[in-house]
Amino acid sequence: MIDRFSIGVTAKQLATRFEVEEPTAFQARYNVAPSQLVPVIMAAQLKGFSFFYWGQPPGWAKNKTLAEKIINVRIEQIGERPTLRKTLNNHRCIIPADGFYSWKKWGKKSQIPWRFCNKDRSLFSMAGFWEEYDDEEGNEFHTFTILTVASNEFILPVTERMPVIFDKEQEHIWLNESSSEEELMKLLIAKPSALFDGFAVSPQLNSIEFDRPSLVLPVPPSDQYGNLTLFD
Repeated sequence: MIDRFSIGVTAKQLATRFEVEEPTAFQARYNVAPSQLVPVIMAAQLKGFSFFYWGQPPGWAKNKTLAEKIINVRIEQIGERPTLRKTLNNHRCIIPADGFYSWKKWGKKSQIPWRFCNKDRSLFSMAGFWEEYDDEEGNEFHTFTILTVASNEFILPVTERMPVIFDKEQEHIWLNESSSEEELMKLLIAKPSALFDGFAVSPQLNSIEFDRPSLVLPVPPSDQYGNLTLFD
């Protein structure tokens, strides 16, 4: 499962990379977690970012329908569920990121957070589905989920799943409303191991309230178990 990622860039960098209008409400994020508002680009709206909730909005846990919404969709499920195939054809989006996190099991009870990113530290996008809801007062809001695939050989020692990651060419196909289902499904594969860097990061990632640039930095083995780094 992928339940944390980062977008540690400026609004201008984000707009330049994705060739859209600069998002005025955007601030760099280093510990994005479910239920938070995140910039996405929809297939139906290519000129700018929209801000959607990841999985569900905060404060809705008591609503059973929304509480059961998941933050990830395994690509293997798309062919098994007609509703997901419909979503594939009509509700696609991409989620900008510059890295994602997962936890590596260490012993029977311990886990160490790891960060994965492009070797050149460049921005990329993750494949996503979006949905639209109305609350009891009739207010409209949107959520998104991240598509995951079996991990490549580099990421597998840490986690069995990784997000579907796109380059610019793949983004254009994914966001093109004329793309066929066959074309779309061909995009849903793991990126090669050679493209990635990965390393242990501060355990302060465990707290969703901790959102600082130090989270994207590698930590020495002594700091993997809870010691504060010099950058915090």
